[in-house]
Amino acid sequence: MIKLYSFLLIIFFSINTFAHQPRLNEEGDYAMSKDDPYIIKDPEISKAIYSILDGAEHFYKIKSDEDFNMYAGITVAKQDDCPDEFQKFSFSILDENFNTLHAFDGESFKWWSWYEEYGKKWYWVGPEYGADFKSTNIFKKGTYYLKVNNNSNQGNYVLAVGDIEKFNALVIGKMMLVLPKINKIFWNKNNCS
Repeated sequence: MIKLYSFLLIIFFSINTFAHQPRLNEEGDYAMSKDDPYIIKDPEISKAIYSILDGAEHFYKIKSDEDFNMYAGITVAKQDDCPDEFQKFSFSILDENFNTLHAFDGESFKWWSWYEEYGKKWYWVGPEYGADFKSTNIFKKGTYYLKVNNNSNQGNYVLAVGDIEKFNALVIGKMMLVLPKINKIFWNKNNCS
């Protein structure tokens, strides 16, 4: 029993040091449209939202009653058995009226590979609002939207938001359920572009 507690403590501290809270937008959770966007609660808390474009752009909504540090970035699963050609994604930060505040073109961006230590997975890292996975700007309180798209509006991507690592027992418990699903979907060799 002591070994189990020690193991869980090691995992807990490792997660706090190296990972974003993984979230999987499973079918039916949100339509991801302008009318039914994915709601991002606590925008400063780091999250990695795994999702799949299936013919339409995706929308995320952030509503904050306080000024907050804003970070957002796009990554794509990098698979060993796949060629280095992959779906590239763009994203925009929009105001409450869906006017573009900042746009990030994934097609013209020079993507780079990155190894995430905790999950032991490789990613292609695309454009980000911030630097080195951290916020560099404060947004005024209010409502904002993030729009994710690409030329075909197809493919798997990960939207990273927030930069404060925060984990509790509930989050760790959910991670143990969601990570196997994420690995099966996003690192499946049949998903090569």
